[in-house]
This record gives sequence, C-alpha cells and structure tokens, in this order.
Amino acid sequence: MTILPLDPGARADPGALVRFLRECASESARNGRPRLVSISLEVDALDPLAVLESIVEPGQPHFYAERPDIGTALAGAEPAASHACGGPTRFRELQDWVDRLLEDAIAIGSFSAPFGGPHFFTGFTFAEEAEPGEPFPAAWAFVPRWQVARAGAGTTAVANLIVEADSDVEALAGRVLRAHRKFTHFEYSSPSESTASGQGSSASLKEVAGPGLTSAGGDYREAVRRALETIASGSLEKIVLARAIDLSATMPLHPLELLNGLRQRFPSCYSFSLANGRGQSFIGASPERLVRISKGTLETEALAGSAPRGAGASEDARLGASLLQSEKDLREQRLVLEMVVGRLSSLGLRAEYPAQPELHRLANVQHLRTPIRAELGGKVRLLQVLEALHPTPAVGGIPLEGALGAIREIEGFPRGLYAGALGWMNARGGGEFFVGLRSALVSGNRARLYAGAGIVAGSTPDREFAETELKFQAMREALLPARS
Repeated sequence: MTILPLDPGARADPGALVRFLRECASESARNGRPRLVSISLEVDALDPLAVLESIVEPGQPHFYAERPDIGTALAGAEPAASHACGGPTRFRELQDWVDRLLEDAIAIGSFSAPFGGPHFFTGFTFAEEAEPGEPFPAAWAFVPRWQVARAGAGTTAVANLIVEADSDVEALAGRVLRAHRKFTHFEYSSPSESTASGQGSSASLKEVAGPGLTSAGGDYREAVRRALETIASGSLEKIVLARAIDLSATMPLHPLELLNGLRQRFPSCYSFSLANGRGQSFIGASPERLVRISKGTLETEALAGSAPRGAGASEDARLGASLLQSEKDLREQRLVLEMVVGRLSSLGLRAEYPAQPELHRLANVQHLRTPIRAELGGKVRLLQVLEALHPTPAVGGIPLEGALGAIREIEGFPRGLYAGALGWMNARGGGEFFVGLRSALVSGNRARLYAGAGIVAGSTPDREFAETELKFQAMREALLPARS
C-alpha cells in the first residue's frame, strides 16, 4: 500500500481531485489492475450509529460495531469492493483477496488517525459452509465507499474508491467531494425522517414460536438430555447448544432502531449490525471478544460459565461468589481456556493470562472470564489467529469436530452468523473480531433471536434452559421496551 503525504482538504476543489484520480486511472491501465484509493479526514465529533441511521438506504450492505463503555464506534456502508467464499480455506482465501487489494492501494489524508485508512468489514458464519437459502455467505468482507469512526473525542471519516483504467474520474471526484461536505458539516435526520419509510418500532413485536429450539426444532430440555448422554458415553467433554425464538411485528422492523436499544442496555458489550443489502440484518450485543490485534499485541479471552445478576448488592455478590466457586462452571471455563491457549501455541505464540478467572458482569448475567495476551513478533497475521480460534469451545465444544456434528444434528436449524466471527481489519494488520452472541436476525417484520448454553458433565436440562431464558429475557427487554 502506498501512503501519500497529501492533505485531502487542500484537494477539495474538483480540478485537483480529478487530476489525482486520473493519474490513478493511468497507473491502473499500465499494470492492468484496479486501484483502491482511500481518503481519510479528521472531522468534528459524530455518532456513527446516528450517521448510519441518517443516510444508509435499506438496500445497501452496512457494518456497525461499537463499545459504548470505551467510546469507540465504527460504521460503513455501500461496498466499493467485496468478496465472498466458503469452505475450509475461507480464511486464507479472504486474506489473499485483502492482500491483492492492498498491494496497489493508495491512501491519502489522515491515515495515521484512529480508524484512518481503508477497513475491511467481515463476517464468518459459525459453520465453514453456509446452507442453501442462508442470508449470509460463509465468509464475506467488503470495503465500504464511506466509513465514519469515533475513538474517544475524535472522529475520522474515510472515502474509498475503486479506480480502473476506464473509470469516470469526474463522477468519482464528485462523490468524494459530496462526502467531504457531508461529513465536515453533517446534519442528522430528524426522527420523523428516519422512520418515514413506514418501518415499525420494536414495541410491535410479538413472539410467534414456542419455547423450544424453534417452532419446528423440538424441546430444548430434551436436546440437553441427548447431549448429556453423548457426554456420558465419552464422545464429548462439552457441547454448546443453542435455541432460536421467532418474533413478528405488524410492519417492517428497523434494525438500527433495535440496535440503539441494545447499545443503551449493554454498554460494556459489542453492539453490532451487519446487513447483506437484500433485506436481512444480523444485530446484537456480544459480550465476547474473539481477538484484537493492535501494534503487534494480541488480546483474546476465555469466557464461560454463567450466573444471573442479583436484585441488590448483597445478592449480586453472593451469586458472583457462588459462580467463582462452582466446580461445574470453573471446569467449563478451564476447558475453554486450555483450548484457546493450545490453539495459540500451535501458531508459535506464548499466551499470558492470570491464574484465576474474574467475573465479567453484564446487565443481566455474569460470566467467568480469563483475559489472554500474546506478542505476535511479526510472525502471525490476524486471520491466521481467527482461523485457529474460531469456533472456540465457548460456542462449539470439545472435541470440536465431534461437537460440530452433534450441534447440527441436535439443534435442528442452521446457526448462520450466530456464534460466528464478526469484525474488521485495517490496512496496518490490526483489527478486532467478536463472537456473534446475544443476537437476532432481522428480516422484514420478523426477528429470530438466538441464545445458547454450554453443556458439560454436571449440567441439568432445567438449569441450561433457565440460562438461555435469562439471555433471551435481556434481548426481549432491549428489543421490546413497550411490551406489556
């Protein structure tokens, strides 16, 4: 990637920008490859979710991720370039596509600013192959035509273009200049404008499926019993089983409005939305980081074991202390930790982590969590780590291959992006991925909610059902604030 020391503000007149883009088109003609041109600009503070809600069109793919508690948010839409694939080589194929695109890319402006330069927004389904009819491919990444990101008090806006030999550079320049004007003097739409399409509010949602896996998926308690029999036979040590519940509204749902409720309720989680541009959005508030790489340091975690939050401080402390002493939950969490550390070791990475797990408290539930760090030393890339870690035992099981086969057989529905890996990569080799948990697939006037629980020896069907109910309750309350 070539980084040019140019100020996009100084090139805000059409003539200068057209000449620059014409040079890029000439270079593309000489080497026979398209060029990604990324223009970054630091702007006044913006709310990326509000920006996305104000300007994105229903038929445009988009990506959004936010951690409200640390003041970071990233949004982008309208793919300038995209790639989809599947199968056992999906991580490597996607990495090759990213590398080819960056090889001839040019970046100008505030490239070194937080979230400066081009970003690749990415989703990997739980399974390595998507089943026919699923709304998202097994692996999908796109570079947005525009992105806006906040880190603390600063905001960076980025325009991305694909310039080819025969590109209409005048039209491309016009698009950049319009984006420049919009993001330096952004005007949010009013609530009436953002809902002018007639899309419904979350308050109109009603449950249309029973309490089992799905309306056609059987009873969850029976599924847990089947899993416990498999564990007792010695075939598995752990398996994570999920449920799905369908909700329906009287009019089309607005995924970004639903997402706003999630980010307000779960400020310490990753609020996220990934839309495919064909009417489906996968949204949620995930408590689990899968991997983050920044400045050569890798961060991940082992998250497993659950307990409810208490109504008061004393009850909350009692429940937390009980979780920290629970043999079943500590064993489940240790299995996840050992597997994550082992997979990092297979890449030649030495993991560092505390001896004992800590409590990870969310609005409605608390988990056992062990933070893990490793220095990359330039040896390993982000998607290599992601391929090694996904899916973790926290969403799959042990041994993994046996658990994956049992999950598909017992659950009775495709997970899609639920328990998948979603996140972003930048042009510097950094990025962040989280697990698609506490989530819902929104399509028209329907929303399918997902929740799961880890099954090990000592689990009981009633307790695991109660754990999924606890997770569903949080989603229902965030999505259905006006439900009686």
